[in-house]
Amino acid sequence: MYAVIETGGRQYRIKENDLIDVELLKSQSQGEIKFSNVLLISNGDKIIVGRPFVKDAYVICKKIGEIKSKKKIIFKFRRRKASKKKTGHRQRLLRLKVEKIVVK
Repeated sequence: MYAVIETGGRQYRIKENDLIDVELLKSQSQGEIKFSNVLLISNGDKIIVGRPFVKDAYVICKKIGEIKSKKKIIFKFRRRKASKKKTGHRQRLLRLKVEKIVVK
């Protein structure tokens, strides 16, 4: 059984006991996070597609911790000049473990 959820403007294909890294959420709860934006659920041969979301379906995830992504290097220079600029960026992410996919 797998599901496709939407969070942070991105879509994730998940199944139970998966570890996923999503954009940092502003949730205050330390334990579990519930996603109700379920776009698709597949259970063997049966596929349920939402319009846009599947009704009465949600995914429960457990918060593992905050991490940082790989560093992205931004390098700017102007040709024929002695001007160079190098900066980097590391996005803060939230690591989650998928506990349960629920369909009523």
